[in-house]
Amino acid sequence: MKHKHKVMFFCPVTVLVFIFYSSKNLHQHVWGQKPQKDAEVVPTVVMPKGPGVKRIAEVEQDNVGRIVDSVYDKQGFLLQLDTKLPPELVYKYGNLSEGVCKPGYTAAKMTSIYPKFVKPAPMFLDRNFKQLGKVRNYLPPFGFKTQEKLIESILTTTKMYGLTEDMDSLSCKKCIIVGNGGILSNKSLGPRIDDYDVVIRLNEAPVKGYRKDVGTKTTLRITYPEGAMQRPENYEKDSLFVFSAFKPLDFKWLRQIVFQEKPSDKGFWKSVPQSVPRQPTEMRILNPYFFQEAAFQFIGLPFNNGIMGKGNIPTLGTVAITMALHNCDEVAVAGFGYDMNTPHAPLHYYETVKMSTIKESWTHDISKEKEFLRKLVKANVITDLTNGI
Repeated sequence: MKHKHKVMFFCPVTVLVFIFYSSKNLHQHVWGQKPQKDAEVVPTVVMPKGPGVKRIAEVEQDNVGRIVDSVYDKQGFLLQLDTKLPPELVYKYGNLSEGVCKPGYTAAKMTSIYPKFVKPAPMFLDRNFKQLGKVRNYLPPFGFKTQEKLIESILTTTKMYGLTEDMDSLSCKKCIIVGNGGILSNKSLGPRIDDYDVVIRLNEAPVKGYRKDVGTKTTLRITYPEGAMQRPENYEKDSLFVFSAFKPLDFKWLRQIVFQEKPSDKGFWKSVPQSVPRQPTEMRILNPYFFQEAAFQFIGLPFNNGIMGKGNIPTLGTVAITMALHNCDEVAVAGFGYDMNTPHAPLHYYETVKMSTIKESWTHDISKEKEFLRKLVKANVITDLTNGI
């Protein structure tokens, strides 16, 4: 009898032990969990919720047989993108009248598709620029390393570090970045462009002679030495001259412009302007963080140790859009989009250079850049007036 009781006790225990170890091994096989050290913390992924987000399962197996269930792409953007507002934003923006500026809309929509987005990022460098940890250890265009003394002397003279007083006082800003693309021709978008609070133009793209298509208003013009307007009469009145550096030599050029010294063309790939018809207080230095964020976080270009190299520089237009994502409540674009299927189409609205020339670009990766911009348009983070992206 005693022997029978022992058998009866032993069997259930054996079964329980077998089930415990079997279930443990089964759990490891399905989820691919590796043994964790006591001090390790397993990261938690928070999945978006709501009817506007569908869970997408990418069934992949890595070298330990793990099943990967992914909602985001490798850059951190939602895989499932549409123009609908997430439920948490419907209450805030859903009932606003059409045309009314939506405070904080761009940042909120961007965060909903890219949770890593952090809004605070000033447009321009100010006297506290050395405290900007994300850019101080990189050379231009991704930072300002080695140029601190030059920048200090420039900022001491320019004295102003924001938009105009009127622009900075707006409780809600609608911004448009006007690209230089040939797609702007014959669209008659001038009046719509002028309706925006902040109109951002790039390099030497002219307004005079093209007002019907590109508008008349310019709040700020972002450029670098070789891209700046050569003729002083082509600059619009009351616009800010926003300097963007691609290389250390560019800061030397800006200092000479600010102090009204005559710059040399030496070291530049084309001739540079000898003067800019703006007072120092009308000049700004673009925060190089936007180059860094656009290139390495949003587009996924090669890091190359943080040094400018082949295919790792975003176009100035995309850098301007990145700046606007942080500093504008609503963002639109016009004149963006390179159609490589039309090599003989005009590259820019103001000259006869053909689309095919962009293929020769050493610094830009146009296809990857377009992927990023399409995400913004598809999710209605930005509005594309010319439908070229």
